[in-house]
Amino acid sequence: MNLEKTVVISKNDPRLASAHQKTGPDVSTSVRSDSEQRVRLGAETNDFAILPLQFPELNVPQLADRRRTKKTLSRTQPGIGLKLLASLAIWSASLGITTVNSAVGKENHPASGQRPKVIDSRGVGGSLILAGGGNLDQSIKDRFMELAGGPKAKLVVIPTASTTADTPDTDHGAAWRTFNPATLSVLHTRERSRANEPDFVQPLREATAVWISGGSQSRLADTYVGTAVEQELQALLARGGVIGGTSAGAAIMSQDMIANGKSSPNMGTGFDLLPGAIIDQHFVARKRQPRSLQAVKDHPGKFGLGIDEGTAVEVTGRQMRVMGNSTATITLGPSSNRPSRVFAVAANDIIDLTSLRRAAIARAGPEFPAVAANAPKVASGSLLIIGGGGVTENMVERFIRLAGGDQAHIVVLPTAVDDSVSRQAGIPSFLRDQEVKTIQVLPQRWPNEVNSPAFVEALEKATGVWFGGGRQWRFIDAYQGTKATDLFNGVLARGGIIAGSSAGASIQAEYMVRGDPLGNQVVMAEGYERGLGFLPGVAIDQHLTQRGRLDDLRSVVKRFPQLLGIGLDESTGILVAGSKAEVLGEHAVFFLDHSEAKESRLEEGQVYDLRRRQVIKSKHE
Repeated sequence: MNLEKTVVISKNDPRLASAHQKTGPDVSTSVRSDSEQRVRLGAETNDFAILPLQFPELNVPQLADRRRTKKTLSRTQPGIGLKLLASLAIWSASLGITTVNSAVGKENHPASGQRPKVIDSRGVGGSLILAGGGNLDQSIKDRFMELAGGPKAKLVVIPTASTTADTPDTDHGAAWRTFNPATLSVLHTRERSRANEPDFVQPLREATAVWISGGSQSRLADTYVGTAVEQELQALLARGGVIGGTSAGAAIMSQDMIANGKSSPNMGTGFDLLPGAIIDQHFVARKRQPRSLQAVKDHPGKFGLGIDEGTAVEVTGRQMRVMGNSTATITLGPSSNRPSRVFAVAANDIIDLTSLRRAAIARAGPEFPAVAANAPKVASGSLLIIGGGGVTENMVERFIRLAGGDQAHIVVLPTAVDDSVSRQAGIPSFLRDQEVKTIQVLPQRWPNEVNSPAFVEALEKATGVWFGGGRQWRFIDAYQGTKATDLFNGVLARGGIIAGSSAGASIQAEYMVRGDPLGNQVVMAEGYERGLGFLPGVAIDQHLTQRGRLDDLRSVVKRFPQLLGIGLDESTGILVAGSKAEVLGEHAVFFLDHSEAKESRLEEGQVYDLRRRQVIKSKHE
């Protein structure tokens, strides 16, 4: 094993100024149960054809000096961060990602009716190991080195958070030597100019893993944030490496960084390795829930991640897994219609990063669903909404006719299934023999793909769109906030038709049920409640009778009585034009009006007035 050590020592040790705010009011606290949340259930699939795709390489932006503190008058220089904002804007535009307003430390949130924020649902590149300090369980160390590459690992240790980093004789790599990595380098300086020099960051360019030791996160931030060191850390993640850290080494990994403070946090700027989070450590042992809550209140659109001693959270992609002896705690700030939410996650439980980010962003936005729901009406065009299972000949015939018959241009969207599946399938069997002008399958799902000219052109000429089955949250990840939503609505505006089955049914509603990416048992999944809204003022569930879901739908309209609940049996659907819904298929459709304590069960040929919430054509008429 080669042992390298780069140490540059300075007497500079700047401190963050402090400020205080009080912890806010009531908190809803719970311990999250694991079993049903961690189950990934099977999805309906059809056969689809694919279009050729191109994937641009991800370029890590150059980072300018962006040190700053919040609620303080630190020694941040005027004008810093402008180059960072420019580079981030270019990088974000390449991915179709909304940028961050660093001037106020908050993400941009849409006003009511505006396009929602786009986030990259894939989470982090590579992996993070965020440890809460104290004595680390051996399983945490083992997992970090496994991700690092085991005996092939090229490990860099950064001890700068500690005062002992300035002692040349201290071996800061000792804890990792027993793992026998291929190389082990210790990287330390207190000079920002040194942190930008190519020879200093060279070990990071070759590394497969970096471990950031504990101490003071402010020492790390003052030395490395906005330098070539941070740029190389971002590049390490982008190429699939792992970055771990304990205590201060974990706290530095969120851009909005808790620098210090007891119940009232003093904030600084960290590395932005874990998007959307504010990380805290020694969480239960030092009773830090109040300051985590205050931090997320002060930073709408962010969630708190508190990690206790002897515990770590592994983040790989969008999956977050708790390891060790205690718990991790999630904190969501209050919104206009929800109290703050706090829940503990036990060891071996899984949570979804993208869900947490979406939940925090939603809480920072306008109230949803609105107290006064929009009237359930399609202004132009038609909707065909099917409850899963098979499709009947009548459904296919009506879809093709309303799409333009032999002049129809059909677009099929298979993106509710896993990416690898959607890119390998063909045209749905029930559409293969239809005499139409064109059928195109669009498996694109990432922001740069969905905003691409090929995707846009296909939808601009489409007269009919078919949303396939699977899990509806994948549609949200693919399309929400992108050009696609305007293109879908453009199909309707031209008098075309949008259709979908199962997941493709629920996505058409304004309120989307069963959106939890970790399983379909959670009916109201915070972060994934907003559908594409082709049919306003409703919540739609599918496989209703066959999977015993009627009571689930009742719980939704009880919680949000302004919504009309629509429950679809398998092989059964509704054809919506204006505010009229005609039932098609083999079984029944249920309409739930909680505000009037009415439930209506309709079969094929019957018609329901969605706006007036009443049957207008009975079975015997």
